[in-house]
Amino acid sequence: MFSLLRPLTSASASVRLFSTSSRVLGRAVVYAQNGDPAKVLSVLTYPSLPTPPPNSVDIRFLLSPINPADVNVIEGVYPTKPTKTDALTAYGKGAEEQPVFVGGNEGVARVSAVGEGVKDLKEGDWVVMLKQQAGTWATDRNVSVVDVAKVPDAHLLNEAQAATITVNPPTAYNMLNDFISLKPGDWVIQNGANSAVGQAVIQIAAAQGLKTINLIRDRPNLEELKKKLESLGATQVLTYDQLADKSVREKVKEWTGGKPIRLGLNCVGGAETTAMARLLGNGAHLVSYGGMAKQPLAIPTSLFIFKNLTCHGFWQSRWYSQKPLEEREKLMQALVDLMKENKLDTPAHEIVEVSAEDSDEEATKKVQGLFQAMSEGRYGKKVLLKIDE
Repeated sequence: MFSLLRPLTSASASVRLFSTSSRVLGRAVVYAQNGDPAKVLSVLTYPSLPTPPPNSVDIRFLLSPINPADVNVIEGVYPTKPTKTDALTAYGKGAEEQPVFVGGNEGVARVSAVGEGVKDLKEGDWVVMLKQQAGTWATDRNVSVVDVAKVPDAHLLNEAQAATITVNPPTAYNMLNDFISLKPGDWVIQNGANSAVGQAVIQIAAAQGLKTINLIRDRPNLEELKKKLESLGATQVLTYDQLADKSVREKVKEWTGGKPIRLGLNCVGGAETTAMARLLGNGAHLVSYGGMAKQPLAIPTSLFIFKNLTCHGFWQSRWYSQKPLEEREKLMQALVDLMKENKLDTPAHEIVEVSAEDSDEEATKKVQGLFQAMSEGRYGKKVLLKIDE
């Protein structure tokens, strides 16, 4: 249930939810059709939220990440699709209603107003979205209480930690815990180790007493990156070029003391993952959660026959859709506990602010330029959006 942004229906398409006489203005990053984010995204200003209806709350977004999946959603190639919304009335002369998508799936918000009948939330509480593709790149929203979850111990977290708690850390946590029972001292191998999920894997594994072999691309600042991953808790770091060297098998055996590597995590695909899979031990599990190389995953038949390899796919959105609220809350508490103990932190990030001083046209150019820069690989950090009223 959304008061700011409702699903588009024939019955509601002509209903306005705001009066343009409102003085406090909100903003959202929107698009009317799928395509290149650097071309189809725009920033829209709208009047402030009305009083929240019963069993709903008004929330003010503090930070909202831009994740790779968000780009895929805008392009129209992601499995889950957002719903176009209406009644997003632009503020100003000649403003017209238009059905649009609001970008963003993840973010942390502060409750700013509470509707009648709401018992478990109060003004000032921090919340994250439970509803997928809810549209978090906005200043504020009105949402049903069933579509948000309160962040536990929020006073002990910073905004960046809370804003990034529902996608990458839970993906890492579940992959480490859902497919095979690992004990302290067991080994895990992963590619894409410098990704946001990869860094979370390193930290959560270290907190659980697991040892990790982490694969990354070669690069000019390789030693600097290796030191960074080791500071997070990485046991060993290898490049894909080193992985191609036949002598690496003996090196890995030396590292592990002959213990089998029981879990492999893949977000790359292609030949690099084939080579990684060959290092797995008997009865190991290979979990794929991405395919950044955009190459097929080819696993030798011998690994299935002689090593009894089991392969899985993992998608955090599916996990959320299949689990009751109690399990979601248990997962969030486990992650918050790690953060409180300084065993899990956000990857390097940059906060990009859409200033209230910018016109919609200026803000649109800024957002489009940001996505253009990201597509060209000019952002090595996770980007968190902060949209001012």
